[in-house]
Amino acid sequence: MRTAYLFMHVSIFLWGFTGIFGRAIELKELVLVWYRLIFTVIFLLLINQFSKRIKKLSWAELKRIVPVGFLVAVHWVLFYGSIKYSNISIGLSCLSTIAVFTSFLEPIINKSEHNWKEFVFALFATIGMYMIFQVQEFQRTGIILGIGSAVVGSYFTILNARLVKDFPSETVTFYELSSGLFFITIALPFYLLLFPAAKIIPSVKDVEMLTAFSILCTVIPFNLSLKSLQKISAYTSNLYINLEPIYGILAAFIFFHEQNELKPGFYIGSGIILFSVIIYTVIRHRNQLLKVASSARKRFRS
Repeated sequence: MRTAYLFMHVSIFLWGFTGIFGRAIELKELVLVWYRLIFTVIFLLLINQFSKRIKKLSWAELKRIVPVGFLVAVHWVLFYGSIKYSNISIGLSCLSTIAVFTSFLEPIINKSEHNWKEFVFALFATIGMYMIFQVQEFQRTGIILGIGSAVVGSYFTILNARLVKDFPSETVTFYELSSGLFFITIALPFYLLLFPAAKIIPSVKDVEMLTAFSILCTVIPFNLSLKSLQKISAYTSNLYINLEPIYGILAAFIFFHEQNELKPGFYIGSGIILFSVIIYTVIRHRNQLLKVASSARKRFRS
């Protein structure tokens, strides 16, 4: 279990830099995601030449994974659209609402009971997001796109929690991102027709950043997050993702000095979100320790 939490934290820390790359690479959001997927799929194929971890799947198995790949691609396009229309800090903060949507969606999809404690912590995240929305009114388009990204991200994380129980994480990663690349490639001509881009071919600098982006912020964290989902729930995973904005915002302050663009209410809202994550983590860890102690007592008595 500790390894699963470590994998999740490492993946979230690396994902915190996605906003840095998203802003630094001078490509529109869908074009950026297209190149990111191309680079990532190529790297996965190269790695598989040595690891042989990607398994061939039947059509029936692919039908379970391919739709999730579409959701991953949509999630990324909305997320980078959020950054382009606002800034890194706003786009990352919107991801905090993932916990809100997961607390509603996971019991429905998995046909389980709702946990009122999860609603409470989701409510904290909602309050924090609402405060950010109110004080950054000129960036509301980016906020709306970011919330849309959180909805889609919540859904595919729940579905991934099921998939990793049946398939190796490397296999799920490859087929999801390959199918995401397929969908984005089909959508790209229509997107460019509606939203003409001044730049489609990346510069040498963009290629260098796309390479680092694909390895550090996609291949490694995506695999680690899927491995962690074998041990922890989708809700816990998505609540931990609330830490991603903290890492990313700090990086945005360092690289782009975004603190000059943010109002005091933003920091209050972000503080509420962080508080909910810390308290939830403490309670969750305490409950796990109590379960272990109870199980040990039963074995001792028997």
